[in-house]
Amino acid sequence: MRSPASIPERLSDFHVVTCEHGGNRIPTAYLDLFHGWQARLSSHRGYDPGALVMARDLAAALQAPLVVSTVSRMLVDLNRSLSSPRAWSDATRALSPTSRQGIVSRHYAPYRQRLMEIVAEAVAAGQRVIHVSSHSFTPVLDGQVRNADVGLLYDPARPGEVAVAARWKAAFAEQSAELRVRRNYPYHGKDDGLTTAMRRCFDPGQYVGIEIELNQALVLAQPRLWRHLRRTVVTTLESALRCRAGCVTCSP
Repeated sequence: MRSPASIPERLSDFHVVTCEHGGNRIPTAYLDLFHGWQARLSSHRGYDPGALVMARDLAAALQAPLVVSTVSRMLVDLNRSLSSPRAWSDATRALSPTSRQGIVSRHYAPYRQRLMEIVAEAVAAGQRVIHVSSHSFTPVLDGQVRNADVGLLYDPARPGEVAVAARWKAAFAEQSAELRVRRNYPYHGKDDGLTTAMRRCFDPGQYVGIEIELNQALVLAQPRLWRHLRRTVVTTLESALRCRAGCVTCSP
């Protein structure tokens, strides 16, 4: 093991929490587009149940800035690149370029710009940013059962993200071994998304992006179980972050 003197000085960490799919609200100007869509808006296709509550808990525990949207992903998906067909729903895909640009200008661009400003300011101050993006997933999609309670998504090519995800998963195993925690499941962390976009702007030593995905079966379970899950997410993340701050051997 290297002596502490041989270990290069590390940047301090700055935390930010986001929630891209926090609600199913449709702004008044676009209500006519979604006539008869209430069932879809209320489902996992309209928003991520529980993600906003979880994001608020994490931001409070970390004393971190919180960037959230309660506009439905069916207007425009803030977690997708605008070049992706998945950025637009059936209700908005056929709009004119001018109309879609209006949605981007009012809802998509300000959200992403706010996060970019927070991260850039911290990096300029010499800090490494750990960005936690809060999401949830439906337990069954297209007839396929998702075999996880918690997913931790990250880019395997970025060592800082690998290390944080590994320590977070280990903390779950220690504190709540009954939870099925999987890495890069039910999605791949390097796929198109907000964290992927941020990685293109900041080096691995400057930015660490982790998406947490909670199974909606637990989110919508008894209130006591849902509260317990949220507490566990917070305490395990705190443990994982303390490990980096205090451990010579486990720091990325």
